[in-house]
Order: sequence, then structure tokens, then C-alpha cells
Amino acid sequence: MESIYLQKHLGACLTQGLAEVARVRPVDPIEYLALWIYKFKENVTMEQLRQKEMAELEHERELALMEQEMMERLKAEELLLQQQQLALQLELEMQEKERQRIQELQRAQKQLDKEMRMNMENLVRSEDTLHSEDATLDSGKTLAEISDRYGAPNLSRVEELDEPMFSDIALNIDQDL
Repeated sequence: MESIYLQKHLGACLTQGLAEVARVRPVDPIEYLALWIYKFKENVTMEQLRQKEMAELEHERELALMEQEMMERLKAEELLLQQQQLALQLELEMQEKERQRIQELQRAQKQLDKEMRMNMENLVRSEDTLHSEDATLDSGKTLAEISDRYGAPNLSRVEELDEPMFSDIALNIDQDL
């Protein structure tokens, strides 16, 4: 049992230390072996510390990579949100322009309707005035022209013809010669 303990804790250290003492052959081998064991312990501690630092560095590197990936995802997400906001803003602007265009068209339609009503009113007034003028002009027409009834007398008006004047006849004679 003691040999297992010694082999587990001192086996590699003593084997390497004794091999070093045999190779160097110092004047005081016990002191040399003691100093060599202290140095061995210091080297083992330093190696453990270096491995621990390497593990921490590796862990920090992994965390940094994860953080960098997270930042890239956040930037991509932010860019996507900005694009969506821009698209939404453009859509809202287009809707606003469409709304303004519709309002302008409605105003133009109202204006056209108003002008149309005014034109219709003016037309009705002008027709009324024409009818009243026609009524006054109709007084010179014959009964047959005014009435569309069957059996209305067809009396024509007598129109006076311009009689040729003497000078016109003389002109015609001069031309024949």
C-alpha cells in the first residue's frame, strides 16, 4: 500500500531525478536531488497553471466568438428591421400620396359636377329663353306650322317678292347686247 502511494505521487519525480543525478554526478547528490525535486515541483505547478490559463484563454476565445456571432446576428437583425421600417415608411408614403391623389380627384370631380350643374342650369335657362323667343317667333307662323294636329288648316303665308327695279332690267338688256 505504501508502495502504491509512493509510486503514484513520487514515482515519475524520483525516477527522473535519480536519472538526472546519475547523468550529472554532482558533488552533493542529496542536495542536488532535493533542489531538482523542488524545481520539478515548480515546473509541474507552472505547467498546470499554463494549462489552466490555456483552458481559460480557449474558453474566453469561444465566448468572444459566440459574442461576435451574436453581434453579427444583431447587426443582421438590425439591418433587416431598418429595411422593414424603410419599406413600411415607403408604403405609408405611397398610401399618403394615393390618399392625396384620391382627394385631389374628388375635389376635381366636385368641381366638374359643380361646373356641370352650372352648365345644365345655364342650358335650361337658355332653353327657357329660346322657348320664350320661339313663342314670340311662333306668332308669325301659320296655324299648320304651329300645330301638329290632323286636320289643322294649312294656310300658307303670303310672302312679298321683291319686284325687279327698272335699273335692274336695264342692266340685263345692256348685257345682252
